[in-house]
Amino acid sequence: MTRPDAIVAGLICLDIIPHFYGPASFVPGKITEIGAAALSTGGAVSNTGLALHRLGIATGLMGKLGDDLFGQVILSLIRGVDPTLVQGMTIVPGETSSYTIVVSLPGTDRFFFHCPGANHTFGAEDVNYDIVAEARLFHLGYPPYMRRLYADGGHELISIYRRVKELGVTTALDMALPDPAGPSGRVDWSALLTRLLPYVDLFLPSAEELCFMLDRPAYDAAPGGEPDIQCVIALAARCIELGAKIVAVKCGARGLYARTSDAASLASMGRAAPANIEDWARREVWSPCFMPEPFVGATGSGDATIAGFLAALLRGESFARATTMACAVGACNVEAADALSGIRTWDETVRRVEAGWPRQPVSLPEDWTLQPDGLWMRSGA
Repeated sequence: MTRPDAIVAGLICLDIIPHFYGPASFVPGKITEIGAAALSTGGAVSNTGLALHRLGIATGLMGKLGDDLFGQVILSLIRGVDPTLVQGMTIVPGETSSYTIVVSLPGTDRFFFHCPGANHTFGAEDVNYDIVAEARLFHLGYPPYMRRLYADGGHELISIYRRVKELGVTTALDMALPDPAGPSGRVDWSALLTRLLPYVDLFLPSAEELCFMLDRPAYDAAPGGEPDIQCVIALAARCIELGAKIVAVKCGARGLYARTSDAASLASMGRAAPANIEDWARREVWSPCFMPEPFVGATGSGDATIAGFLAALLRGESFARATTMACAVGACNVEAADALSGIRTWDETVRRVEAGWPRQPVSLPEDWTLQPDGLWMRSGA
């Protein structure tokens, strides 16, 4: 493996995405004709890692697979992007590789049937710290679907982040929505994050994930589990108080909300700290989504948004450019059925934004002001 700028670790799976010609109902005994299935790698390791690679960031991948047929397909798909990207993967004889059936019906949000497989046994020993030590950034995604990482109060996950921080590497963390009826839904995520976030420089959850983990009553009361804007702002502020240096909350069609800590905290982030600390310090931005042309499917859109944000940070861009590029890469993603085909190069994406790519309208409280660059700033921020 060539020396990476970023390491992306965590969940990896095979996405099986059938093509639906129209609405479908899941009724016992009924058959629905569908089209060809797209096969792609999925999960944070693939979605964020390969998007970073396409955006020009030297990236290493660290995930865990079985030696079964699905594992072979995953490795083959990654080799098709770049043969060197499989070098950090762990292959375990006898384990089942993870897969997901992605049901993306026209005009509706997608839903999933997911088998965690070998991801459930991913632990601290599956991270190659010698390789991580050469990188500037370490990003891990989807611990709620990785049993060893959330078991025992998150001991294994906290151990990974503590060790990576000791190497001087900047850390980033993405989440996934726990299954309320499953083991991950019974974890005390608030207590886990209280112990974990001091070792996390960039925390990048969705609004639903953040609300579920830090304010379960509000999550249960919110329509579809989607918290309102004031709730998102309050929960992000709490994450900063718990120790995260930068919090970027993915809010679906409403865009991205991002806020940062003070200059001293940002300066402590390690090798991928912002190039211009003062530009990033104590900022608060709402970045509306760009309009996709057309919208095909949202598989991997959150991961792509994260890739855009992390790529901007690693390139030394401004805070405004980072939040803009996060939404731009996310919008490119939804123009294809899988998680990667819609992603363009960094330069192509920049040109598209600078050509006047329109953003989707968003309704914000009165203390927010629209800026000429399309971003919203909050009064007093």
